[in-house]
Amino acid sequence: MSKVKIRRRISVLLTAMLCLSVIGILLIDFRVDSFGRKLVRESDEITGGYDCIIVPGASVIANKYPSDILRDRLDTAFEVYKQTGIKRILVSGDHGTVEYDEVNVMRDYLIAKGVPAEDVFMDHAGFDTYQTMFRARDIFEIRSAVIATQDFHLYRALYIADSLGLNVVGADSALREYKYSTRNRLREFPARVKAFIECNITKPDPRFLGDKIPINGENLTIDRK
Repeated sequence: MSKVKIRRRISVLLTAMLCLSVIGILLIDFRVDSFGRKLVRESDEITGGYDCIIVPGASVIANKYPSDILRDRLDTAFEVYKQTGIKRILVSGDHGTVEYDEVNVMRDYLIAKGVPAEDVFMDHAGFDTYQTMFRARDIFEIRSAVIATQDFHLYRALYIADSLGLNVVGADSALREYKYSTRNRLREFPARVKAFIECNITKPDPRFLGDKIPINGENLTIDRK
């Protein structure tokens, strides 16, 4: 077989593999998107009876202020908290170093809005959405929750939580146009593929587990820094 034919066959094979990969990514994206959309509720449709409201972390400014995306998640959680009588909020984010702390910023923001400190549970090891939902189930013993985050992220969060056995609905926190909305949506393609693999194939444990802190018990996270 000539080198030209070999190159041509390799080219065809690589093209076919690329096409199959793209199709696979699009199918996973559609699966996660269509599944998550079914679980989103308007604020007046959400009632009590859930263990808590889960707020996934996002970037903070100068370790003091929530970014616009994070602020909208917290404001949405606060409205659900007020309207439904759900008595606990779990804020879960990245507190991997002293210099970067999403979780205490989230907690302080909610307390400033009037949520009692004992109602705000903190998860300092929610390094990504899968770990947040896994730890919500295994550390905080949450069985049902309202998840408050923006639509581009919400469908994936709902998909992961449901895959882990949680009874969840979503509260869309997209209260404005965001500066990097196109980039955020594009990031969802690889993020959804990763979530699909984690939920259905690899099923990894989170980076940290630890002692149980039941969401319906005493808040042992209040003074954690």
